[in-house]
Amino acid sequence: MLARKGLLPDGFLLTRLAEDQNQPNRSRTRSLKARFITKTGSCNVAHKNIREQGRFLQDVFTTMVDLKWQHSLLIFTSAFLCSWMLFAMIWWLLAFAHGDLEPRDPDNNPGPVPCVTAIHSFTSAFLFSIEVQVTIGFGGRMVTEECPVAIIMLIIQNILGLIINAVMLGCVFMKTAQANRRAETLIFSRNAVIATRNGRPTFMFRVGDLRKSMIISATIQLQVIRRTVTTEGEVIPVCQLDIQVENPLRSNGIFLVSPLIISHTIERGSPLYDLSAQSLAAEDLEIIVILEGVVETTGITMQARTSYTPEEILWGRRFVSIITEEDGRYCVDYSKFGNTVPVRMSSLSAKELDQTRGVQEGTSETHLQGWGLVRAGRGGFRRGGRACDGSTPQPWYAQSEKQEKDAEQKGQKKKVQLEVIGRQIEEEGPGDVSD
Repeated sequence: MLARKGLLPDGFLLTRLAEDQNQPNRSRTRSLKARFITKTGSCNVAHKNIREQGRFLQDVFTTMVDLKWQHSLLIFTSAFLCSWMLFAMIWWLLAFAHGDLEPRDPDNNPGPVPCVTAIHSFTSAFLFSIEVQVTIGFGGRMVTEECPVAIIMLIIQNILGLIINAVMLGCVFMKTAQANRRAETLIFSRNAVIATRNGRPTFMFRVGDLRKSMIISATIQLQVIRRTVTTEGEVIPVCQLDIQVENPLRSNGIFLVSPLIISHTIERGSPLYDLSAQSLAAEDLEIIVILEGVVETTGITMQARTSYTPEEILWGRRFVSIITEEDGRYCVDYSKFGNTVPVRMSSLSAKELDQTRGVQEGTSETHLQGWGLVRAGRGGFRRGGRACDGSTPQPWYAQSEKQEKDAEQKGQKKKVQLEVIGRQIEEEGPGDVSD
């Protein structure tokens, strides 16, 4: 339908249809698995066993707006027909009580003035009721001053008709100007991806606006819905966790002038910190995307929603570029909106990657700390020597004593340098020492 209206290229629809045909099994799996938000943004929750149905009648206008078009039109048509029939019965009873329905002899006197002229049957009363309520006024029937009750009924029917018209027009306007109508031209990528960006695993999806009119103050919010179990063993079927959108300003505001790739860096504190390529298919979670903003042309607040299940999250892929520069302006190719390409990425989770990096860093630090401290003169220390093998640490002068003993055993003179804080003493042979 969007392609027929010229809002979306035919190539985009053909690409999406080809994706659906190439993955029939996955689509069946997605349809069988329950989800809270459908791909179109509607809430996929069925409310059952509601005993207090009268609460919906306390807010009639909202209930009328939430109804489907066929139900709303049926209610409005029934309201008009019932009001016409009700007042037609009242007009017929007034004419019958006043004696206006009795046959009159045209040769004799015309008789008393009727309450409503030209009413001879229920059909004529029904036509008069329609003329009064919709203010047609053909001129053949009219209320006279003979019956004050008829004048009061005329006022009541006009007021009731205005109320029905006002409610109908208000419901029709609100149904046509609902916020979700603007969301029909906001599109999300069918699949989300997880790829490495700036050295960290990143969750990404793409969002775009098909209209030229802007979304003012657009904000995007991510939530993870998953089933959790407390330490006491309580099962929480719906646990909502917020996800921070990658933004240097630490806010969820976006400028949707062209299709954007919304990203979330998976790091410590992220609900996706334990997610890996192997555990992704077995996870029971749903990532909900909520885009809110103000429509530039109408000033109405709108909201667009979608969600991604584990089957719709692709590991180790990224989106292709769809923006090019032509003739001094940027062009967007929507035929490649949801296309992805594979990238090289580890199948480990962000937590496992951090643990692996921590072990490597810890090993290197231990190796450096294993180096002995050697006397560096003037009371200082410097790093050097051999790495410790885990044995008992030896004093700094142990190596000098060992060298001296080896020299004595060989009968050779050995020059040994003893370091003393603030001075040095050189000894050459036993003779010099005795001197």
